[in-house]
Amino acid sequence: MNRDEKIVMLKLDIIFKRIFGNENNTDIIAAFISDLLEIPRESIKAVYINNVELTPEYFEQKFSRLDLKLNVDDRIVNIEMQVNREVDFNERTLYYWSKMYSEELKTGEEYGELKQTICINIINFNQFDCKDYHSHFKVLETSRHEVLTNKFAIHFFELRKIKYAKKNKRMEDWLNLINAETEGDLMDIQNSTTIPEVKKTIVMLRELSADEKVRQEAFYREKRIHDEATALNGARREGIEIGRAEGKAEGLTEGINNMIEKMRKAGMSEEQIRAIVEIK
Repeated sequence: MNRDEKIVMLKLDIIFKRIFGNENNTDIIAAFISDLLEIPRESIKAVYINNVELTPEYFEQKFSRLDLKLNVDDRIVNIEMQVNREVDFNERTLYYWSKMYSEELKTGEEYGELKQTICINIINFNQFDCKDYHSHFKVLETSRHEVLTNKFAIHFFELRKIKYAKKNKRMEDWLNLINAETEGDLMDIQNSTTIPEVKKTIVMLRELSADEKVRQEAFYREKRIHDEATALNGARREGIEIGRAEGKAEGLTEGINNMIEKMRKAGMSEEQIRAIVEIK
C-alpha cells in the first residue's frame, strides 16, 4: 500500500455518518463513546440511534454540520462533527443540550426522571485558549466546586491539538483516526492501537476509500466545505475593505449591511450570514 494515498476522511460528515450513524455498527459506537467519555464499556448495554438519514438534498447544501442523537443505556448523547468554525458555537451547543434535556420529559413525569444528557463536539478548529484537546464542562458551585447535577455534560474534542498528545491512548486513537487523511495515517494507528473497534473502523474506511462512488461523494462534499471556508473569509475581507474605502466607521457598517442584504437575496440563512460577518 502507498502510505501517501489519500483516503476518505472520517471527519467528513458523510463518512462519519456512514460509520457512526449505522445501526449495524453499534459495537463501534459503544466503544467510541466509552473511550471518549471514559465510562466502562460494560455499562453501555444498548445503543439506539435516533436520527434521520442523509437525503440527496443534504449533499447539495453548502453550509452544514452533522448531528447524531443517540440513546445510550438511558443516557441521551448528541455527537456533533463540525469542520468549519461557527460563530457563538459555545452558546449553540448549550442551546442544543437544553433542548435535548427538556424534550425527554413527558407530560406527567417528574423532573427526577430526566435523563443524563451529554453533548460531544468533535471540532476541526481551536475553540479554547489551552493546550488540552479535551474540555469537559459541568455545572459547579464556584467556590466549593460542588457539582449541581450529574445530568449536565458538554465535551469538546479539538482535533488540531491531538497530533502530538500523549495523555489518554484510547481516546487519542479514536481522535487520530477521525483526523486521518492518508493510508500512512491508518497504518500507524493500526500498528499501535489495542482497540478492536478502531481496527474494525480502519477496515471499513479502506473499503469506503476503495468505492469509487463514495470517493466521488466525499470529493464533492470536501470541496463544498472548502468553498464555505473561502466564502467566509472572503466575505469578511470584502466587508472590511468596503468600510476602509469609505474612510469612516459608518462606511464599514454600511458596507457590511449592504453585503448582508446581498446574501439574504441569494437565499442564505441568518445562521450562515452570522457565521460570515460575526454579527451579534
